[in-house]
Amino acid sequence: MTGSHPIGGDPAAPALVERMIRVDHAGEYGATRIYAGQLAVLGRGPKGDIIRHMQAQEQQHLRTFDTLIADRRVRPTALLPVWHLAGFALGAVTAAMGERAAMACTVAVEEAIDDHYSVQLETLGTAEPALRETVSAFRAEEREHRNIGLEHGAEHAFGYRLLSRVIKAGCRTAIAISERL
Repeated sequence: MTGSHPIGGDPAAPALVERMIRVDHAGEYGATRIYAGQLAVLGRGPKGDIIRHMQAQEQQHLRTFDTLIADRRVRPTALLPVWHLAGFALGAVTAAMGERAAMACTVAVEEAIDDHYSVQLETLGTAEPALRETVSAFRAEEREHRNIGLEHGAEHAFGYRLLSRVIKAGCRTAIAISERL
């Protein structure tokens, strides 16, 4: 997905839309696992309710993509078991590093997803209005999560810039792989 040409009359559009749904489903699944990992470490602390709020929104995103996967008969990524473990581990490890590191993780993931959803919206153009509306609404909530992370000290986490770069690179890699496998 280059994002430079809307898919309007593109004959490859159905395959492209399937890839979008597949990767978005995988991403939302991974997000629920990241928040589960954070909650396992920080759930009883002062950030527990904030993390639960963000996780609940991600759960709703996942349910929506579960429905799209089923309704459109899109094959989910074969890597869901990997994202199950990797997402939880990322959430738990950053939470174990401290509340600010957990928030830094949230900011990095949500910025990567915001970029990804923005490219999808550009690629869709005016095609697939219902999917476009869904992606747009979810992008707004991902931005909300990023802002929550920033409000709760993400940028003050030890090694913030490095942590952010590593997590974003991991997200971009997961996106690229999940689109295809």
